[in-house]
Amino acid sequence: MAKILIIGYGNTLRSDDGAGQRVAELVAEWKLPNVRSLPVHQLTPELAEPISQAELVIFVDAYPATSEQGLQVHQLYDYPPYPPFLRGELDSFNRREVEKSQGLNIGHTGDPRSLLALSQFVYNNVPPSWWILIPAVNFEFGEDFSSQTSQGITDALAQIQQIVVK
Repeated sequence: MAKILIIGYGNTLRSDDGAGQRVAELVAEWKLPNVRSLPVHQLTPELAEPISQAELVIFVDAYPATSEQGLQVHQLYDYPPYPPFLRGELDSFNRREVEKSQGLNIGHTGDPRSLLALSQFVYNNVPPSWWILIPAVNFEFGEDFSSQTSQGITDALAQIQQIVVK
C-alpha cells in the first residue's frame, strides 16, 4: 500500500488548468516505492477512501494568478469535523470566504478540505496533508502551458521532493 498519495487535479483541455494533473503524471514517472500518484479531472468523494489509507497526502492544483504570483504551498489543518453535505452547506467550508482571506481564487467546486473531512467522518482517519497551488494565467482551450505555469510545475515537483524526502 502506498504511504504517500499525490492527487493532481484540473482540466487538461484548458491549458494551465491541467498543471495539477501534469505534476501527478510526472511524479508517477519517478516510480517511487510507497508513492501513489493520481491525476484526476476533479476531486470527487470516491477519493476519500485512498486518502484515509495514506500516511501523507499532497493535493496539486492550478490557481488563477497574476504575473507576479508564484507557487503557493499550504499545510492543511483547518477542516470541519463533518463534510459540508452533512451540515446542510452547499458552499464547502465557505470556500469563497477562505479564498478571499488567503488571496486565492481557485475556481473548482471540489476542495481538499472537503475530502479530508469526509475521510475523517467515514473512515475515522485523516493523514497530514499539503495543498500545492501552481500559478496559472491561461485557461483558454488548449493543452500547452504558459511559461509561468511551466515554472510553477518545476517548482511544485521540487516542493514535492522536499516533502516526500522528510
